[in-house]
Amino acid sequence: MDVLEGHYESVYNARWSHVVEVPGGEGTGMEAYEGEPPQPWTYKEVGDTLEKDDSVEQSGALRLRLMVLTSDKAWPYSWGACEFNRDCYVNCEVERVWQIVKGVVNKWSSGHGETDFTPDPCVLIGTPGIGKSMAAGSYLLYQLLHYDAEQLPVVVYYIGDQTFLFDKTTKKLSAYLGKGSVLDVVDRLSWSGVKGYIIYDVAEEVCRPSVGLPCNRWGMIVITSPNENKYELWENQNLPVHIVMNCPDESDVKAMCVWEQRSKPPQQQAEYWREVKGRMDKVGPIPRHILDEQAYDDRIEKCHETVEETISPETQYYTGLGNSTMWGGNSVFHWLAKVVRIREEVCKGEFSLNLPISDHLCNKTLCMLAKLMKQDDFNSLILRLKHNLVSKNMERCTVFAFLDAAFITAIRHKLRELKRTARRQPHRSVLEVYSQERPTSHHVLPPPHYFSEKVGVDCCVLYVPEVEDFPLLDAFFFVNSNPMTLVGLRMTTAGEHHTTTSTVRQFTECLAAYFNGWEELSQELSWEIIYVQHADSTPMNDWQRCDIDNTDGVSEEEGQRIAAFWKGKMRQYQLAISPGDFRRDEALRSEA
Repeated sequence: MDVLEGHYESVYNARWSHVVEVPGGEGTGMEAYEGEPPQPWTYKEVGDTLEKDDSVEQSGALRLRLMVLTSDKAWPYSWGACEFNRDCYVNCEVERVWQIVKGVVNKWSSGHGETDFTPDPCVLIGTPGIGKSMAAGSYLLYQLLHYDAEQLPVVVYYIGDQTFLFDKTTKKLSAYLGKGSVLDVVDRLSWSGVKGYIIYDVAEEVCRPSVGLPCNRWGMIVITSPNENKYELWENQNLPVHIVMNCPDESDVKAMCVWEQRSKPPQQQAEYWREVKGRMDKVGPIPRHILDEQAYDDRIEKCHETVEETISPETQYYTGLGNSTMWGGNSVFHWLAKVVRIREEVCKGEFSLNLPISDHLCNKTLCMLAKLMKQDDFNSLILRLKHNLVSKNMERCTVFAFLDAAFITAIRHKLRELKRTARRQPHRSVLEVYSQERPTSHHVLPPPHYFSEKVGVDCCVLYVPEVEDFPLLDAFFFVNSNPMTLVGLRMTTAGEHHTTTSTVRQFTECLAAYFNGWEELSQELSWEIIYVQHADSTPMNDWQRCDIDNTDGVSEEEGQRIAAFWKGKMRQYQLAISPGDFRRDEALRSEA
């Protein structure tokens, strides 16, 4: 045992600062101030736990975005490591964890008339790298040290192979190496009637919590990633209350950037935020991997490597996306997934749901799985992830939403025709009339020069080109109408998306390379193109032209013929999509 001089005081006397939104402010629109915030967050009961209550914010008050606690000698999670970070970032998710734990401790200390009453143990689960140790663990320690010392005289912090015992009556901090010796100390305190609270940070799988914890009359919280191998035995023994910590949102990360650059001019703060925002869009809202450039470079390389090196047998590791399974030893989830908090009406508690960590990585992952995964498994995955598919950053992979029947039902009446002239007779999309003929499977089309043998045209198949620069469309399918109709899908955010005759010719040449009898089939084919836009995009309201150009060897005569085809046969529709086009709970019920 070693007594650490000055460390107890450093944590106990940590200094407060905070970051708030400033309407009309320069740079990021946020500013950092010393001291505690004048208006902290408030929470309301939802089921058996709490959620942030935005309805009580005072009118005209600056909106709190981040609290910061600064300990001169840093925090226990870093005392045995090579890193040294004095600042503990407290966002509304971290404060929520404390409010739940405080409720448990208050219930415990209020008496009950039971000398052997032991409070409910808790387990805090969150995505690796979001600040469970750095933020939540440190903040819980700070608040528990400030809790009434008569009611709670001892706090113990486990992390790795180190244990720190904070004695609030003597204001001393003792450090122990290994679990055995401190367990004896905790047992003796418990048997002598001393109450305490344990923060057990499962930093590594080998540091699992002992099933003998917590001791009688002691409270405890285990802090862990969603890997049940780290705490399963302890959980089965103690049946803890589950607390799920969400990743920080964009405003939280922006506030962290403002704090880190608080000594710089607003313009430099904004520039740093733009850099971090670009990293966050790629690897997700994980402070450990986006606030430092080298950490980001290492992370994005490993994430891309994980996707690109996946082989068919390994696609099974991705089936946990969109459901609540624990990660176990699934390394795919460590790089590509995050957990979010969900609730179910039947149960009053909270649960974790695994989702892609960023739209960028989700897009790459789905494009890869579309080639390797079995059709039924892929359709089930799409069903679970369709909220992600309508994100404005999902790019081409949004087209996979058209594999889902509920999505087609929701959007079929939202198709808005773009007419070339006002006098042109209205025409309903074949997708609206023949919605039962929707795509039920998909086929990834390689570049034409890699396509060794032509195939026949199949209706109800979503054809998705593998290459991103495929001409004209992002995907297409055929509908068994009379006559047969080719329905093209094009993702766009702009208010216009005109094309050229050379692009149309390149597209038809690709179709001729893919499909048997294309020349004959195309003569009788009806054509539709749906411009798919996210609800917050600039709406497309007008007919999209096909301009004659002379590139790619298109003669003037051929260009005029293609332009005439476009004007006469290509029906155009605009579709605005949003998460409101379906509900996740419906998807989960369908999956069950």
